[in-house]
Amino acid sequence: MSAARSLRSSPRTLEVESLDSFDRLVAGGARSMHGWHLQSLDLRGRRRPLESFDVTGAIFLGCSFDDGVEDSLRGRGALIFPKMGAVPFNPYRGRLYTPQELYAGIANTRYEDTLDAKIYQWSIRPGQRRRLDATLAAALHDHSIGDALEELTRSELCRGRTMVGVMGGHAASRGTEAYTEAALLGRLLARNGRTVATGGGPGTMEAANVGAYLSVTDEVDFQRALSDLAAVPGFRPSVSAWARAAAAVVERHPDGTPSLGIPTWFYGHEPPNYFATHIAKYFANAIREAILVELCDGGIIFLPGSGGTVQEIFQDACENYYGAPETITPMVLVGKEHWLRRFPAWPLLQSLAAGRRMEERIFLVDSVEEALTVLDR
Repeated sequence: MSAARSLRSSPRTLEVESLDSFDRLVAGGARSMHGWHLQSLDLRGRRRPLESFDVTGAIFLGCSFDDGVEDSLRGRGALIFPKMGAVPFNPYRGRLYTPQELYAGIANTRYEDTLDAKIYQWSIRPGQRRRLDATLAAALHDHSIGDALEELTRSELCRGRTMVGVMGGHAASRGTEAYTEAALLGRLLARNGRTVATGGGPGTMEAANVGAYLSVTDEVDFQRALSDLAAVPGFRPSVSAWARAAAAVVERHPDGTPSLGIPTWFYGHEPPNYFATHIAKYFANAIREAILVELCDGGIIFLPGSGGTVQEIFQDACENYYGAPETITPMVLVGKEHWLRRFPAWPLLQSLAAGRRMEERIFLVDSVEEALTVLDR
């Protein structure tokens, strides 16, 4: 993260997320740290400004100090959140995850030994969700992820591009028609200037991120990648093999199109996919779902799914039902047979929308090409 991007402000706060930013502020003549939020910084060697500045109202999150500096800061009005050494993650991290970070070492080790798996195992220890320290660590982590996600929406990835959500079932296996259609959808969206966002998991979520990531490739390379992935259809029985197949494709195409995945450790049995270049992984599933819906200012396309996808349809519908005219976004359900008969969400959605502004923003189509067409309207 560059110094320019790691320094962000609001009327009352200044978030300092790199030593370059800290040093630049000090050199710029600042004499008060009031409202500064310093996040996960190694401030050893910065004794002089820390002891000479007015630190009333400053917040230090998981920072390191020279001996005696922490007591001095606290005594002069700073609020200091200590490092949490007993957790396998940084609660104060200032950036989103990457698949390479969550799956570090997957080429030579089991998934169970990766960072992603270790965090999940920590989260499900008996009584963990009732422990004050664990609850605090998870809440601070999710706050930091939300903060980093907000920064992402102001970055080059999103600037001038609408974000379109793709939601659907996690059970679609690589190599199936459902998976291929979802990958085609992600590819078409990215090629049409949209940023793709998914729930970040396997199945159609992975497929949409695959399609977006490989949108820069030609058709031959795209089909070859889908064929290579199909050799390991799903994450059962081996997440390790499933992730390695994905990592091999990414390694062969290192400059794919960025996209977003927002998974959760609440569903730890669903590993994050390797094709979302930016991963906002949360402990709290409810927060994760609400944020995903909120971010998709270009609308959401709902591919065939079951319980989770039905919930997401009506979570989005509720936002549109009560939203101001300028906040109503398109909802596109793909698969007439699925949404009319197997899980008849469409008739209920139509009834809910009748007579309201959202009525003109809901669509039922039968193909991903049609979905893109109605979005282009």
